[in-house]
Amino acid sequence: MDNNKKQSASGKAAADSKKRKEAPLNQNQQGKESRPPARPQKRVKFQDARNIRSQPSDAALDDGKLDLQKFLNAREFEIKALETSMRKCKSANATRVFQQVPREMRRRTASHNAKRVPKRLRDRAKREMMEDNTPTVEARKRRPRTTRARIRAENAKRLEKLAARKRKRALQNDAGGENKDEPGKTTIQTRAPRPKIRRDTLNEPPKPKSKFKKRQINKTWLPTHLWHAKRATMTESTKPLWRFAIPLTPTQKCYRPTHRASGQKGTVYWDTSYMSTVRLYGAAGGIEQVLKALGLVQEGLWGNRGRRWRSGTRTWSGMVSRQQRNSRRDIGPATILWNPTPTAETAAPESNTTELKKTQRQILIRTHPSCFLELFDELVKLAKLQTPQVHIEDLRFEIGSIELTGPGSTETLLAVLQPYHTEERHGQVFSSLVGVTNPASLPKDAVLGFSIKDPRLSYPPKRVDTASKVSDSALLDTLTQWSVEEQVKPYGLFDLHVRFKASSLPPQKSINRRKGASIPGQEMQVTAADPPIPVIVFASRPAAGGQAQGTWTLLAPWKCILPIWYSIVHYPLSTGGNPRLGGLNEQRQIAFEQGTTWFPGDFLGTNAGVVWEMEQRAQRKKAWDRRPKGKRIEWASLDLGAGRKGEIGDGLACDFEHLFGLPTDPSPSSSEDQSTSDVDPNAMDLQPGEEAEAAAKLGKVHKNTVPSLTTIEQMKKTEFQALISSVDSGRPPPRSIISVNITFVTRGVANACARIYRLPSRPSATTTVPSSETEVPATDPVAAGMGSLPADLRDQWLQKLPGNKSGSRPTKATTAHAAPHMPRDVGQGTRKQLMAKSLLSGDPLPYPRPAANQTDIGGGHPLCPGEEDLIGFVTAGAYSLSEGKGTAVGAISAEKAFDTVKESGTKEGRLCIVRNAGENVGWLARWELV
Repeated sequence: MDNNKKQSASGKAAADSKKRKEAPLNQNQQGKESRPPARPQKRVKFQDARNIRSQPSDAALDDGKLDLQKFLNAREFEIKALETSMRKCKSANATRVFQQVPREMRRRTASHNAKRVPKRLRDRAKREMMEDNTPTVEARKRRPRTTRARIRAENAKRLEKLAARKRKRALQNDAGGENKDEPGKTTIQTRAPRPKIRRDTLNEPPKPKSKFKKRQINKTWLPTHLWHAKRATMTESTKPLWRFAIPLTPTQKCYRPTHRASGQKGTVYWDTSYMSTVRLYGAAGGIEQVLKALGLVQEGLWGNRGRRWRSGTRTWSGMVSRQQRNSRRDIGPATILWNPTPTAETAAPESNTTELKKTQRQILIRTHPSCFLELFDELVKLAKLQTPQVHIEDLRFEIGSIELTGPGSTETLLAVLQPYHTEERHGQVFSSLVGVTNPASLPKDAVLGFSIKDPRLSYPPKRVDTASKVSDSALLDTLTQWSVEEQVKPYGLFDLHVRFKASSLPPQKSINRRKGASIPGQEMQVTAADPPIPVIVFASRPAAGGQAQGTWTLLAPWKCILPIWYSIVHYPLSTGGNPRLGGLNEQRQIAFEQGTTWFPGDFLGTNAGVVWEMEQRAQRKKAWDRRPKGKRIEWASLDLGAGRKGEIGDGLACDFEHLFGLPTDPSPSSSEDQSTSDVDPNAMDLQPGEEAEAAAKLGKVHKNTVPSLTTIEQMKKTEFQALISSVDSGRPPPRSIISVNITFVTRGVANACARIYRLPSRPSATTTVPSSETEVPATDPVAAGMGSLPADLRDQWLQKLPGNKSGSRPTKATTAHAAPHMPRDVGQGTRKQLMAKSLLSGDPLPYPRPAANQTDIGGGHPLCPGEEDLIGFVTAGAYSLSEGKGTAVGAISAEKAFDTVKESGTKEGRLCIVRNAGENVGWLARWELV
């Protein structure tokens, strides 16, 4: 007994020691009478506030009968008690600070840290934590537990010592430690060095600060990298994407909010400074020849219809290509913009003279970084062939960009971009766009170039005043007339001196000092120390057309992106909230929901698309290997029905090598014509002295990665439509693919690498309608498991169309040999009746029952067609929130699609069957060209 008492006492003492200790008394509380702790008082206060008084039901009864007036009075009393309790709960502040922040800011495991809430709620959070005796841990006082944390702590201490020494030296200099009049100790005022841009060769990335130099050895940071690193998931430090550290997706859940902000309410923004920019300058005739060699041979570009584009008030966006032996191969998407000239010689080629062709012009080519090296090599080669020679400048790290989309994108830009010169025509037109909710409503590929003020002078940005909005008729006139060609001037973004002057912005400390000296609430005035920032904004429309949202693209000097970024981030939208951050995944999500392709993931006919596909294959293979053997798909044992075993091709890839019969290893003929470099273009580090070597490898790295896939050609939508509409115009080239948008007819969701089949062809008349003299086998070959597909498989799939009354039905001839199945779960009496009926009618029931997945899948899904009907693969697929059903984007064989449409017509020829890799159930869908 004594031992039990001792154990219970020790257990009670241990339990008491684990309890939270009471908070220490403050200085004001010491010496005063001890008061009860605050937590029990608040608990009593909350319980009293939540206590709803009620009246017993006996009060409404009079001698056992219901008194209506007393009953109403009792209910009135209870309703008033409920309202009083609600008011008390609100006044008693029953919710904590962490329950009042927005949903995306809530963290269940962060209630111990008051710094996790907004600044306006931190004092209250600290007070609540003190009252509840919540244990807190300060990060600066926590001892490092790992080797990495210890090294980082030591580096932090070392950097703090260096910073303290630097501050001490600066204080000594300010206090007069150096005598300026003393000989030999004169101070020299220096300016930032002007960047040197070399011609016809690659330029070096900007030199990072010594503090971050080791982190940018094999990659380059975006101007907003430090902002993104705390709010988004970045690419791996050792595996950069396209030689940049790119944000992939925000850390908070944002799939549905991105869908709403991009199409319904709000805006989504990206830092797209990783997009590569090239400047071409020289004679107008030489630039024209270079662009025609890149595939810009349309008559509308060089005729009278292209006058606005050549004058610099429109952009051109499309795929550029290069010449191969007997065909052309796409390089990637590009946006081309001409720099306006004061005289703007934009006449048609018929009236062009020799003097006009010798006029010095400039253009900007903005392309994707995955195909930049290939395009730059092609431009250098073409520029050297011109007389006089056209020169090229690499402006990747000179010009940055920001993209915005959504109904609030125009409103956000109007609040941030304030014209520096009020007399500029483009600035006036841009300021008059108040009320535009879709950039696609502007003229197609419209361009505006002007100078803006430093956004930090008006930070934080104020909401756009809708009262100053022009009338709807005036806004409509502005959008229809779009008179921006008058008094057009060259864009300052093309000039190196203007960009350098704009990059020399005053430091933030100077802005803060001026803001502190001014009257609170008064907007700061522009001074001589605030240079104008040249910008170019242009609106683009999605390829899908319709009511889809357009996109604003803002081009500005590289060092001016960050000030503009902060104003965009903190702009209060008129619809509520702030603009939403987007990453690479959100960019692909919006393109998928709009039914358009995304480069390079959906362009397997380009070298950049091939590299992307190979990287995705490696990632899928790595994820598949990590799974236990019992939880990963065994491709060889997949049952496709009708005796077919195994997945078609590689289940972890869009296996076009299997579709076109291409070799998986490099062929001897391809290795002779190409170099044997094994350098990964995405990991190339352009250090000083390596530019020539990198330039020598441009355009050749991709070919040696997978030579078999590089033989695939990407066919354009217009070319395929021209072949379909014409009678005798030939066939698509061999090993050519086209991009399609797939929409499921009823159910179904596709994933990447899903297989796309065309409808199986109908058997010939001799096999479907047997004569009376033809011998009928005693056993059904399908039921016997001979591995043949049903003869009416096409009709089975056509019956899946909703409301298809005129669709093909199985004929008597095709169903004559299909013996009925014995129903499942039937009683003994029913079985006897069916057996007697079969004996009397002469149609025997099948016995034994056919094997599973022999005539259908699971008893309700038709079998998937054979391998000969495979036409392509899905590159991106999911449930589309905009369509409310499953959609996908994929690539199909142009030859097989051409034959199917010619044989079955446009209606049935565009039907397809989509089956996910590793599954045996297919779903009926319809494809459309993109």
